[in-house]
Amino acid sequence: MNSQFVRSASTLVLAVAIAGCSASTDREPSAQAPVQPVQAAVDLSPARWPAGEWDRFLAIEMSPDYPDNPAGEGFNGAVTGSYHALAQRAGLEALKQGGTSVDAAMTTALTQIAVGAGAVISYFGIMTLVHYDAATGEVVSMNAGWNTVRNETDPMSIPGAIGMETVEDMYGTGAPSGRTALVGGFMRGVEAAHARYGKLPFDQLFVPAIQIAEAGIPFTDDLARYLEPRRSDLSRLAESKAVFTRPDGEFYQVGDHFTQPALAKSLRAIAEQGADYMYTGPWAEKAVAAVQADGGKMTLQDLADYDVMWVEPLKAEHSGYTVYANGLPAYGGVNMIEALHLGKAAGIAQQGHWSESAESLREASDLTFNMLLAFLPPEVAEQIYPGLDLSAESRIKFETAQELWKRMEAGVKLGQYATPDEIKPQHSDTVVAVDQWGNMTAVTHSINCVVWGKTAIIVDGISIGDPAVSQKAVIAAAGPGNRLPDPTEVGILARDGEPVVAFASMATGLHQQTFQSLTNVMDFGMTPKEALDAPSFFLPRPVGGDLLAGVPPKWVVRVMEGEFDQALLDATGLPIEQVTAKDRRFTQGLWIGISRDPETGALSAGSHPYSKGQALAY
Repeated sequence: MNSQFVRSASTLVLAVAIAGCSASTDREPSAQAPVQPVQAAVDLSPARWPAGEWDRFLAIEMSPDYPDNPAGEGFNGAVTGSYHALAQRAGLEALKQGGTSVDAAMTTALTQIAVGAGAVISYFGIMTLVHYDAATGEVVSMNAGWNTVRNETDPMSIPGAIGMETVEDMYGTGAPSGRTALVGGFMRGVEAAHARYGKLPFDQLFVPAIQIAEAGIPFTDDLARYLEPRRSDLSRLAESKAVFTRPDGEFYQVGDHFTQPALAKSLRAIAEQGADYMYTGPWAEKAVAAVQADGGKMTLQDLADYDVMWVEPLKAEHSGYTVYANGLPAYGGVNMIEALHLGKAAGIAQQGHWSESAESLREASDLTFNMLLAFLPPEVAEQIYPGLDLSAESRIKFETAQELWKRMEAGVKLGQYATPDEIKPQHSDTVVAVDQWGNMTAVTHSINCVVWGKTAIIVDGISIGDPAVSQKAVIAAAGPGNRLPDPTEVGILARDGEPVVAFASMATGLHQQTFQSLTNVMDFGMTPKEALDAPSFFLPRPVGGDLLAGVPPKWVVRVMEGEFDQALLDATGLPIEQVTAKDRRFTQGLWIGISRDPETGALSAGSHPYSKGQALAY
């Protein structure tokens, strides 16, 4: 792995653990009663929304500012997301017309990608899902992550790199190459989740996305911000450039009427023919041809062989709750559970909230650094923590966390902090839904590359990113044709055997925010919205170091300007930078959640205050 990636804060959650493992697809969830489809006519078109609803949610998309994100309260159903208010409203409509939480989550996710024009989420991206099925009481985990390319036998030689020295570095360096493409499982995941847990007709899930692509919406401020640094890359291929230019050949500007006719045609075909259209049909043929034209090694067999994995969710106990996290080979659930165990070993709940206790802030910052263990080769981890089993299976045990915390207290930490003279001046999306029957679905999906990718390949309106650029070593470890682990953290909390919260997270600081939000809920008794509004610390900034050489970087803690008392920050003894609301989006994680009272059925949904997602319920 290029050490530049390890030192880069923004790629810590884009790269994946050097685990080299591949889970079996043989296991199926236990038998359950078949889902009864909705018999009445269903129409998820936004034309059915009450008067003024379309304009209301479109205004949120168009605003350059963050909207007010109040909690969504109701009893019948709820949906929340990190971005794209129009998409959450589409998901709410699915619930209102008799859909399940999976119907709502898939409708929302499909719509999010259309609104975002495939920039940071893609129909050929990846998806992680954790679902509670009220009929059986079962919690399942679905992995629709990346597959490596079978003919890619030398991934360390894949061209391109991502850095953080300059803005140009952040958007990728080196010649564009089709070898950077991987096989994404998003659309297979949509189909598989719906087949198992959906009620609404499959084609209806696509209706809001098709309308947005076909009828169009104004070109948003967010799209303009994504487009500006990518103009040259998007001009490389005529088909890609055509998506973002007006009939006069000029790139779209904010407020221009933006349609995606090629995407609308593709979505209609998928809605009618199923995901095979993308994996064995016409789109697959065009996609493989486009990737190979840029030197890629992907074949039609790579797409045809793709299947989702239904895997056992990870499970742990914490403060009277049972935590169900996304299972292996993803390592995000391991990071999540380990952090909660470390928080217990450190006594965070007893010391008080990090906004009120300097000791809690210092120790919570320390323990969330341990997500870096997922990036270390076993020999490097052994060098830092000799004799301690740091396999994924061991890291989710409380006993391992106790021993690890003892060593951290003795000074053996991955998070060594910078001194004052060393300090120099994303993406994905989430959906959580709960329906009238108490089913819960939590989803994170991503293109896993920097806005459209350096290659900027778009085929029939569907973007194909360059996620291999930041994951060369783990691709080598996983081997050709296998599933890659990923850092997503999604799950469900249960108490006394009843599910009470579903949650998902995204962005570069997802681990820090997930730990804080879950601790806020389980240890400090907050609702999801209260957990999001509480003061929080963000992804730290690295200074120097080389983890792969066994030399950890030094770190600078970052918090929101004005959220913490200055005396408390000074008392931590840590190097701390305070960031503005404008800069927060580059450092924060975005966590969302919906709670459900098992006795009354009352729902409370929360969305992040610094995003354009909305929490909706009825």
